[in-house]
Amino acid sequence: MLDHVWSQQERIMFARIIFTSALASLCVIGAGMATKPTAHTGQDPTPSQTGQDSAPVRAVGSEALTATRLISGLARPLQVVAPPEDYSRIFVVEQRSGSTGRIRIYNLDTNTLLSTPFLSISVSTSSEQGLLGLAFHPNYAQNGYFYVNYTASNGDTYIKRYTVSASNPDVANSSSGYTIMTIDQPYSNHNGGWLGFGPDGYLYIGTGDGGSGGDPGNRAQDITSQKLGKMLRIDVDGGAPYAVPASNPFVGITGDDEIWAYGLRNPWRCSFDTQTGDLWMGDVGQNAYEEISFQPASSSGGENYGWRCYEGNHAYNTSGCPNQNTMTFPALEVSQGGSPYRCSITGGCVYRGSAIGGLDGTYFFGDYCSNQIWSLRYDGSNVSEYQERTNELIPDVGSISSISGFGHDAAGEIYICDLGGEVFKIIPIPSVGACCIGTSGSCVNIYESNCNAGGGTWLGADTVCADGGCDPNNCPADINGDGSVGVTDILAVIKSWGACSGCAADVNDDGTVDVSDLLEVVGAWGPC
Repeated sequence: MLDHVWSQQERIMFARIIFTSALASLCVIGAGMATKPTAHTGQDPTPSQTGQDSAPVRAVGSEALTATRLISGLARPLQVVAPPEDYSRIFVVEQRSGSTGRIRIYNLDTNTLLSTPFLSISVSTSSEQGLLGLAFHPNYAQNGYFYVNYTASNGDTYIKRYTVSASNPDVANSSSGYTIMTIDQPYSNHNGGWLGFGPDGYLYIGTGDGGSGGDPGNRAQDITSQKLGKMLRIDVDGGAPYAVPASNPFVGITGDDEIWAYGLRNPWRCSFDTQTGDLWMGDVGQNAYEEISFQPASSSGGENYGWRCYEGNHAYNTSGCPNQNTMTFPALEVSQGGSPYRCSITGGCVYRGSAIGGLDGTYFFGDYCSNQIWSLRYDGSNVSEYQERTNELIPDVGSISSISGFGHDAAGEIYICDLGGEVFKIIPIPSVGACCIGTSGSCVNIYESNCNAGGGTWLGADTVCADGGCDPNNCPADINGDGSVGVTDILAVIKSWGACSGCAADVNDDGTVDVSDLLEVVGAWGPC
């Protein structure tokens, strides 16, 4: 029987038997699937935050990092911000060009910096002055409100609300400025400048100690009629121009009602963790120690972060200071000096993006003078995974220097601002995989983008040519590639029945899956 040579009529009869059996099997399988419908939540599927199909999830920590330059030619960029749920744009704060501070828009879908500024404001021009901060109202999509922190031509700090244009989402209504708060500045430096909405919906404003050196007026420790050296918290929706939240720590007792926390020297770049609500503050040191201060989302406010009594963890000027047990010391202290020379910390933000899963919950920050970048994790008590990332983040074009700010887009991906005019994005290093060239079995291990550009077929991240994925198929009837021609291959033919150019089930490669392909499979039955 094994030596019997099948006639064409016998092959067709056998194919019909197999076809009928396979069709019955498919019906059974289909009926089983039909009895288990997928539950519907009544909501549309959640769109990808990047506007692109989701990439396969990789193992935690499996991806190395690099940086890519998105923008150049800006005027002293300090901050990257995105309106809530706006995944197509980032807004970049330009400190000043001459006496004009600007907000610029970069379109992430078209990779284009819009030529027309979103907003231009007249500002003062000393080194640390200018347009310093931007925050979008949590309900920006509905009310169009955004808030800026800048030093006016008289040198004082202004917090103003503006409204987006009713006819163009890429331009603000420049005449809509509404003053929320002003703060007298005795010196031109240490203006702070950050502002942002917390998870509680209130607006937080970071102020420096008023400047000079050593806080000569002890303003950071003074909580009476003194908003400098503080983290303020106000309710911009509860009154005109604002109301004070009843839960602020000094309401009804000695201390300015707007104060949320105090003892800050010059909080340069702060941020909320978008997942936990924790507040991170980079506080620039005097002449010896820089610090990263931390406030958990569970805080009821009132923390004294120590300046000018302490610089970092070290005593600076403790005359008239309260007991150190009443103070909150930094999560991380970074000493000045070294090589490269560290002198001015730039606070960053916590990574909550999806492109680099292993980084979730990691805080990034840098130093303006040394051009170094670090990352760490912090659980509220202990720092872990503290490491320098400078060499890892050498960009594809340009160089990251004079680090002036960080920021993130609506999807949680992190950006770095270079005061020299550049904005960079932290990205994963693309994975290498096997790339098939033609059908002869030629294969190279390269990046997906390079493979696609050369007309090859990329087999996926971390695949290698040695796996044999590009080897020519000498047994086309083995449709599923399991080394044997059997019923599963018959089922594959039936599933693809009809016009099917280039598909695996078109065994004879005539552009149609039909009985002739079934016969090819039957004729090759068994190990292959």
